[in-house]
Amino acid sequence: MIITTTNSIEGYEIEEYLGIVAGEVVAGINMFRDIGAGLRNMFGGRSAGYEDEMQQARSECIAEMGQRAEALGANAIVGASLGYETFEGMIMTVASGTAVRIRQVSTQR
Repeated sequence: MIITTTNSIEGYEIEEYLGIVAGEVVAGINMFRDIGAGLRNMFGGRSAGYEDEMQQARSECIAEMGQRAEALGANAIVGASLGYETFEGMIMTVASGTAVRIRQVSTQR
């Protein structure tokens, strides 16, 4: 499954647009990571706990979106985007894009 933020894929032709697909993940951050992030906020530095959680959520989100596209018969997703929101100690990650069926363009002349 090719997943790209662009609207086309070099060397491929979009044969059919199958619809918008999305993946959603809402992940809680444990209190120890919250405490560590609060200290880093006061004194500066990166929050590895939050970064790890966001990376995990992003991977799960993209995988879920890909599964939903495959269920529609797609072999690619174009125009993919990611969004993040935080609320009440949780991180919500959403990935969306357009599921498409593509075919490789012949380069023989």
